[in-house]
Amino acid sequence: MKKFRKVLDGLTTSSPGGTIGSPSCGSAAGTPTAAPTPKEIDVQETLVSENFQLCKTVRHGFAYQPTALAFDPVQKILAIGSRSGGVRILGRPGVDCYCQHESGAAVLQLQFLINEGALVTACADDTLHLWNLRQRRPAVLHSLKFNRERITFCHLPFQSKWLYVGTERGNTHIVNIESFILSGYVIMWNKAIELSTKTHPGPVVHLSDSPKDEGKLLIGFESGTIVQWDLRAKKADFRIYYDEAIHSVSWHHEGKQFMCSHSDGSLTLWNLRNTTKPFQVTFPHGKIQKDGRKESCKPILKVEYKTSRSSEPFVIFSGGLSYDKAGRRPALTIMHGKAITVLEMDYPIVEFMVLCETPYINEVQEPYAVVVLLEKDLIVVDLTQSNFPVFENPYPMDVHESPVTCTAYFADCPPDIIPILYSIGAKHKKTGYSQKEWPVSGGTWTLGSHTYPEIIITGHADGSVKFWDASAITLQMLYKLKTSKVFEKPKPGEGRAAELVEEDPFAVQMVSWCPQSRIFCVVGISAHIILYRFSKYDANTQIVALEVRLQCESEDVITPSENENNPCFSEPGSHSPQPHHQYPVSPGSRTPESGKDSIPCLKVKERVVRVPPGYQSDLVIQLLWVDGEPPQQITSLDINSAYGLLAFGNCNGLAVVDYLQKTVLLCMSTLDLYGATDPYQRLTRSPRRNRQSTSEFCMRGLSNFYSDSKKRIRTSYQSLTELTDNQQSVDMERSKSPTSVCVCSVDSPVPVHYPTSLHNDPRVLPEPVASLRASHCSPVFYLLDNGHASRRAMLQQLHGVTMYSHDEHHTTTSYCWSERESRENSFSRSRSSSVSSIDRDTKEAVTTLQFGESYGRKSDAFPTPCLWVGTSLGVVLLIPMSIPNDQEERMEEPVTIGPSGAVQMLKGSVLRFGFLDCMGALIQSPYEVWRDTNAPEDPDRPRKRKLVHFSPSSSQEACGEGHLAVVCSERQAKVFLMPSQSCLFVHNITESSFVLRADVVSVCNSVCLACFCANGHVMTLSLPSLRPLMDVNYLPLTDMRIARTFCFTNGGQALYLSSPTEIQRITYSQEMCDNLQEMLGELFTPIETPEAQNRGFLKGFFGGNAHTFDREELFGEAAAGKASRSLAQHIPGQGGVEGMKVAASGAVGELARARIALDERGQRLGELEERTALMMTSAETFSKHAHELMLKCKDKKWYQF
Repeated sequence: MKKFRKVLDGLTTSSPGGTIGSPSCGSAAGTPTAAPTPKEIDVQETLVSENFQLCKTVRHGFAYQPTALAFDPVQKILAIGSRSGGVRILGRPGVDCYCQHESGAAVLQLQFLINEGALVTACADDTLHLWNLRQRRPAVLHSLKFNRERITFCHLPFQSKWLYVGTERGNTHIVNIESFILSGYVIMWNKAIELSTKTHPGPVVHLSDSPKDEGKLLIGFESGTIVQWDLRAKKADFRIYYDEAIHSVSWHHEGKQFMCSHSDGSLTLWNLRNTTKPFQVTFPHGKIQKDGRKESCKPILKVEYKTSRSSEPFVIFSGGLSYDKAGRRPALTIMHGKAITVLEMDYPIVEFMVLCETPYINEVQEPYAVVVLLEKDLIVVDLTQSNFPVFENPYPMDVHESPVTCTAYFADCPPDIIPILYSIGAKHKKTGYSQKEWPVSGGTWTLGSHTYPEIIITGHADGSVKFWDASAITLQMLYKLKTSKVFEKPKPGEGRAAELVEEDPFAVQMVSWCPQSRIFCVVGISAHIILYRFSKYDANTQIVALEVRLQCESEDVITPSENENNPCFSEPGSHSPQPHHQYPVSPGSRTPESGKDSIPCLKVKERVVRVPPGYQSDLVIQLLWVDGEPPQQITSLDINSAYGLLAFGNCNGLAVVDYLQKTVLLCMSTLDLYGATDPYQRLTRSPRRNRQSTSEFCMRGLSNFYSDSKKRIRTSYQSLTELTDNQQSVDMERSKSPTSVCVCSVDSPVPVHYPTSLHNDPRVLPEPVASLRASHCSPVFYLLDNGHASRRAMLQQLHGVTMYSHDEHHTTTSYCWSERESRENSFSRSRSSSVSSIDRDTKEAVTTLQFGESYGRKSDAFPTPCLWVGTSLGVVLLIPMSIPNDQEERMEEPVTIGPSGAVQMLKGSVLRFGFLDCMGALIQSPYEVWRDTNAPEDPDRPRKRKLVHFSPSSSQEACGEGHLAVVCSERQAKVFLMPSQSCLFVHNITESSFVLRADVVSVCNSVCLACFCANGHVMTLSLPSLRPLMDVNYLPLTDMRIARTFCFTNGGQALYLSSPTEIQRITYSQEMCDNLQEMLGELFTPIETPEAQNRGFLKGFFGGNAHTFDREELFGEAAAGKASRSLAQHIPGQGGVEGMKVAASGAVGELARARIALDERGQRLGELEERTALMMTSAETFSKHAHELMLKCKDKKWYQF
């Protein structure tokens, strides 16, 4: 708790926290204000450092680059390993856990300790790990690092504590799972094969114990050699040498036959009675050609041979298709009796696993499903139905169905919005799924008490937008919107626009959503904005389109003025403003040359279209090509439903649209927004000679999103400076007379009055365009193949501002990014003066916008609707507006807008605005209550606009008029008092890096400023005093994907795209970290292991009893000795400590589980006692019958039998 008081009388400068070089905050000294100024600000700050802690909560989506698969048939949980060392463990919906190996090595294989609550992982760094799954956050108990051999295959028999490990050298080692120590028992490759064999058999590719006898181990070598090793006798029972390489082996449950898959696309069936040749050889997909030869086929990578009581055996395999059929998709083949079913997949098959009713390998398997892990999907096929339908996947595995290009996160949504979106989205769900329940049903999960409605919105490269229910740390898709339906399909070769829309013309660049009014805005990569209204009824509608010319022909270069460190800003009234001439601009007023290019990038559908219930397009705004130049990408957007206004900006200027009247209210260059209070001296530059067309560079597609090759960074502002390596020509260009003027005009269906005076007075641009807002209001991004980008390349990716310089040499107009990366390979590079000088030639872009009730001028006595504008030069502008209050007048009378020229300055690009009342409470933007415009008319209750306003002075009688404005840039944060515009507090957030994302969020019933920096730091600052509360180095190396998709929300939560297919949610709230254990699901639940089937007395007596095999006698230290210390190194893990923490945090649950376990143990002991008594009775009966038989036959002669 901190109480602070600031006397504001006569305060004209920034607080002492300011540093040299930061601009002065506040108005000129002694300037009177008409509005009453509060004598003091009295805010009780409740947030302290103890309220904040950063931790990951849950990861959603599909495991990126999967490599391995495992399933526990008793616990019914599934594990997926990935190339980056991650492990996803899935159970019933809500049970979803992510683990990460510290080494980051790829996971080669996964093995569950069935029904034991543990998992063994084998990684590419030749390390085995044992994970404890009996806690909500699994941890490593033991690790074993092999030093001299590479791990290729692992096998853990059911109910065994000895793990078989095959290596690249062909040796087989044995590891004790309990102690994670190597046994001295080793099966050397030269002992396994015959001495006469001259070649090495290759790496071990298969290990399995015989279903008939656990003392026999089947070893498969890559070259085609198969050996059955007698573990007791330490010798080979038989050896098989086959010509084709082996990929996998699968036993028949009786242990008399096994099947192998080979590299030539064949399956061989071997009978143990005769191992000299295969019992059967089949080429499932190899047809006999006309010349009598069989088609060459691809390798069969895996085969599973499963038996069923009620039908023929199943033979399921992946691969094996013929080579000659080009374009065939990867397939899973199911052979059931004489029927062969080929299931074609959308992506390559990584691994598959057949799910069976029993965990015992020597029983009839009864397969009921097959899990298929693809490169970008997970599907489960129902084997119990003849048409093999697919189960409906309950997990959000399709986040990446089209590459994610932007994200937005909303906590504390209106409670009715989720059911409505779900009910409409459910009507469009696919059908044809299996009617059975999802087979991966393990674990337990309950809805926690700390839940509230949350929605995540993802925008995609194909123009689709998905709404997800993110409540209670789960993720479920609610509704999908396709923005491409608004436009005609682009056809190749349609002139200039076709060059712009090669691959992803509809890619979503940013979204803006008002949950209360249900107004939704989408900004696309083709410089278009679509406004949607929500309706529960379908409708026939004609889409209204507005075309806006927001393009400046002059090249305005900004350089710091001499008094940059201390600019003196005067009141707007102290200078006579330039008169603004208003006149309508009609499309016919264009010149013939410009008319040829005044076209949008996409063509809106002109016919009446029928739209289903849900989000229905109400207005489309498109920027036009101008003089052969494509429209610049939109960099900022804000919409306010109470005002009925939409504002957007780019590097050329700002436009404000009245979406109720479908008119453009303001279309002005960034330079004209200053009016007479421009803090910079600017020089207008002449047009370039031999202007290069930028259509070949602009807005490249996103199609190869997952490719490992280097992605070109998308740039659309190529016309800022000419690419040249001739310094003399540059100087000549700079000396030319300023003759060009900046032209901005508007094309709209109705006559529009707007200011058009574009100043031709001298102007100079300042210090570099820093980054534009790194939020969901940024252009589509690309990734670099190394995952990290230079600072400059990152800014260009984030914000679409191209920053070329004349001190860097360019040989061609197509810019080589690899050269730039070699020079600047640090993503979070310090923005020093030398770097800043490189970025000098650029334009001032509008980086953030915010509607709200505020004071447009210092002389204002009452708050009015205002638009706050932040630019890439750190300038804050305030634009007051006059909006008619009456509903009828609002639809007819025009909204008047007049830039006031009020200016404030920060270091770096402005990222975010926030407003507080004088008590420190967050002021929400006004909004309109949702009403369904397509609902049937009710004469008794006419539909009227119902507005909700949050006036800054509504609850401040004690404090007087005014409010606090929080402004955050990429370098610093400031708090201003309105209307005096005095700077109360300033905090320099970072000197060595820059802020990518900042938000004013509510945490623990209070408000703070949350920031995410390019160097990976996550910080929170108190409001309004800007005290640092938390600073955590969360992501030391931030890549472009994270920078583009990171977003904060209320309740102390945030998210980002951790991989192209996964969303990572984190929390920075201590309260949520404390409650996280309760919210997560339990992976392990106490379940009794199913009993093995009764084998029968004679079958067990004569058929060899596998249960009599004691591995401890063979592999234990007493019999086998110790393994060489140099062979492998044991590394203890932290799982035990973590387990103790979990137990301490959930003692009641652990006690309950212990009690259940004791009850089960008692029950098992009782059953064991009953079985023992039954066996003793059976033995006595057998002894009695044997004695009677002996007495009966005792006196008989041999010939009497």
